[in-house]
Amino acid sequence: MSWLPLSFGFPAILWGLLALPVIWWLLRLTPPRPQMEVFPPLKILARVLKREETPHQSPWWLTLLRLLMAALIVLALAEPVFNPREELPANGSALALVVDNGWASAPDWERRVATAERLIGDAERNDVPIILAFTAERPNAEIGPFNAQEARDHLNAVKPRPIPTDRPGVFARVAGALADLPGATMAFLTDGLSAAGDEQAFAGLLAEQPANVVWITPDRLDLVGLTAANNAVDGFTITATRAPAGAAPRFMTAGALDDKGRRIGDATITFRPGETVATGEIVVPFELRNDFASISLDGEASAAAVRVLDDTEKRRRVGLLSQTPVDQARLLLSPLYYIRRALEPFADVVEPPSPDLTEAIPQLLEQKPAIIIMGDVGTIPQTVRPQLVDWMENGGTLVRFASSRLLTSGNDEELLPVPLRLGERSLGGALSWTTPQAVREFPSSGPFATLPPPDDVTVNRQILAEPTPDLANRTWATLADGTPLVTGDKRGKGMVVLFHVAPQATWSNLPISGTFVEMLRRIVQLSRNQGASTASAASTTSSLAPYRVISADGALMPPGAETKSLTVGGNAPPAVTLENPPGLYGTEEGLYAHNLLAADATFVPLERPSMSVPVHREQYAFDESRDLKGPLTAAAILLLLIDGIIVLWLKGVFPRRPRTRPGAATAAMIALVAMGALVATPPPVLAQDIKAGDAEAVEAISVTRLAYVVTGDPAVDSISRAGLAGLTQFLIEKTALEPGAPAGVNLEQDELAFYPIIYWPIDPNAAMPTDQAIARIDQYMKEGGTILFDTRDQYATTLDASTSPATMRLRQILGNLNVPPLEPVPEDHVLTKAFFILPEFPGRFNGSPLWVEASLDASNIDNRPVRTGDGVSPILITANDFAGAWAVDESGSPLLPTIPADPMQRVYAYRAGVNIVMYMLTGNYKSDQVHVPDLLQRLGQ
Repeated sequence: MSWLPLSFGFPAILWGLLALPVIWWLLRLTPPRPQMEVFPPLKILARVLKREETPHQSPWWLTLLRLLMAALIVLALAEPVFNPREELPANGSALALVVDNGWASAPDWERRVATAERLIGDAERNDVPIILAFTAERPNAEIGPFNAQEARDHLNAVKPRPIPTDRPGVFARVAGALADLPGATMAFLTDGLSAAGDEQAFAGLLAEQPANVVWITPDRLDLVGLTAANNAVDGFTITATRAPAGAAPRFMTAGALDDKGRRIGDATITFRPGETVATGEIVVPFELRNDFASISLDGEASAAAVRVLDDTEKRRRVGLLSQTPVDQARLLLSPLYYIRRALEPFADVVEPPSPDLTEAIPQLLEQKPAIIIMGDVGTIPQTVRPQLVDWMENGGTLVRFASSRLLTSGNDEELLPVPLRLGERSLGGALSWTTPQAVREFPSSGPFATLPPPDDVTVNRQILAEPTPDLANRTWATLADGTPLVTGDKRGKGMVVLFHVAPQATWSNLPISGTFVEMLRRIVQLSRNQGASTASAASTTSSLAPYRVISADGALMPPGAETKSLTVGGNAPPAVTLENPPGLYGTEEGLYAHNLLAADATFVPLERPSMSVPVHREQYAFDESRDLKGPLTAAAILLLLIDGIIVLWLKGVFPRRPRTRPGAATAAMIALVAMGALVATPPPVLAQDIKAGDAEAVEAISVTRLAYVVTGDPAVDSISRAGLAGLTQFLIEKTALEPGAPAGVNLEQDELAFYPIIYWPIDPNAAMPTDQAIARIDQYMKEGGTILFDTRDQYATTLDASTSPATMRLRQILGNLNVPPLEPVPEDHVLTKAFFILPEFPGRFNGSPLWVEASLDASNIDNRPVRTGDGVSPILITANDFAGAWAVDESGSPLLPTIPADPMQRVYAYRAGVNIVMYMLTGNYKSDQVHVPDLLQRLGQ
């Protein structure tokens, strides 16, 4: 039975409300027992008159109280439910619950779990077994049958996965489990996206003839994913796709992050009405674009909204060098024309203004190119040759082409990969017996291994290499007769590459083919990693260890135990699976970006297949129904207790105050006596007002002491105690201050006002401070105290140091405090000159800034979030691990090494501690020294 937002499990019991008038009549006939008042003068009359008197009726308010109690009991027995939900059909022989937990389910996973729990609860009431399967789990995952509690345990243990769904495989397993349970209820909790093989998967599962089907889809399919990120010539282009969710326009912002999680670029992506693909562009210098490590969409919590980048998306500066002047009339014969056209889409091409090699080579090296390509350069002048060799030894890639000048320059072992024969080889000429040679299949050991051999490329002339034992290892491409077309060899950290044909189309038609563009692209990619493990590495396939993976909600995180190495190479990109989720694979020397969506990916809505059984369409929603039986029963019991107390009070169990009032004369007499007593009574002799804990308070304020927060972790607390002890000793040796021994404080119990500064090492494993502790910290800062927070995570293991566990815990703590605006310590801040002159504040680590309260207008002091005492910041934040640098053992030796191991870093860390303590104790007196010149000038007058 349902009535507005209220329903009842046993509505027939509500007829019991009709008994309330009868109850009222009975209560009026049986009033409570009257109270006996003993009055001595009436004892004589009591002997004469023996008639018993009772009240005519009970008080109206007591009758109303009991009627309300009876009504609550009737309503509670009827099992009322507020905001009732419609019971889902789960009354077949079993419940087959199939849940999509791929990447598209991450944004509203909690609602999906709540919906599944509703179905499990309905199946529990119908006492039917439950088959529970997920479409993004391992093929051998257990699917049941389960009872209700086991199904809930499995449901709560599963999380969304950053991979596509596998409906065909999972549906086949569910169909096998339902073979012995005909007439079951099938519930599909889909993500709303269509996938390959869906039609056959649904057909196979529905062939089991279910009793009914529950079809649940998202109310709106508004997923957005990144399909491409291209480092173009003038900017970084981002491509996004969305599901065709109507003609409504949508505006999004994509952010570019570096490898440390810092945001260094933004792009606006606009979906026009009806469009499913949109692009955006980040226009920044290519040096900044090369620092992009990932692209993410703001407001989208899914693996598709994050795209990681590797070195293939980075542009490199390529220097072009030629000794042939540019002739605009014969531009197609220029040695660099085809090279320039091939490189412009994916490289930043630079050329020196001077054709003289003695000037051109230094001009190119000043621009720090990754590659230098020489079109028709022969002998390198000796004045600049050492600079070129040193650049190549340190990681540069030198690419050379055959030319008449190269033939006359002789063999140069440092600037050529292989020794060359003097003279050139002509193929297909009038005086030649040979025909033009085609290109053979590229060797599997070279960087062109995955390129198909070009069918339309022939070579008419070439420079031959001297046959040597290691010629095959240095050959990257060969002709049909086995002679080298491209050779390469390492030179220190760099390499030298030689095309045995000219860069123009005179010796070969290779420069005007698409293969030439891909060959130069592979050389540029190879120059970025110097043979590291990438998709274009030297071998056909390679196995890369997982480095960072993308979670279902789009966060970069360390790989789990189930993540395996990724095999890359070949003609097809690796698939995104449970063992190879999207993310970065390889090492810091070379990473491979394994992204979820391909460049041609689209979002197609899932269509419900045609079914011959009853279908119930639902949407994901939380169960907002509330059972009122318990609250109503508790309210009836409370009224029963109140009724009992009232009855006892009416019986005289509890004494009542007399209502007699003194006469006017008596009241005046009492007032006069009270006034006389006050005048005649001498003032009391007051003893010393001593309270418990005063002795400890006097001891605490008798000497200045540094304090630290006790986290409960013995390792962290011991370092804090040893660090403040070391700083205390340094203060005694270097300053006039003689602090006492450091004190550990409990934020919830100890008095904080005794200490000018409290050092708080943030431990992500420690319990979150209670609201009482947060309130005491806030009051401590308002009263002039200072908290030094130290996250100690300058060298965090995550790509994004701002999302390390310690930093996230600090954000949770500061989120409950009234924190003022913060800024890194400015160069002219009092902290930089409180005692020592310091440009920075290192600890055990170096690099993290020290954050203090931002400077505010002096005339606007009332608007400061926290009152600062004498210009002192109430909060300091660092990640450099001050206590780790200050910590000493009993002999005074350092406990922990500094990173890097620089002895002066520890000295600067102690000086930083002295400046902080002096700043806390003396305030901004140092800032007043700016008036010294004016004061001296006045004294001189």
